[in-house]
Amino acid sequence: MSQPDFDDPELPLAELFSAWPDMAGVFMDRRMLCPGCLIAPFHAITDACLEYDLDEDAFRAELRARLAKP
Repeated sequence: MSQPDFDDPELPLAELFSAWPDMAGVFMDRRMLCPGCLIAPFHAITDACLEYDLDEDAFRAELRARLAKP
């Protein structure tokens, strides 16, 4: 099974956390409850940014930086 596409705007958060568990830390650092939320299978990064009033581009850049870490 291949990894999901991080740039897919409809990638469910549950799949994001499953493919890249370290990503949960970025959410938790911002006190976002998305990791472990029952809605995570239905929400994408865009939805989370809307819920938490975050700039999506800046948040995606932060997530991308975490992806780049070994």
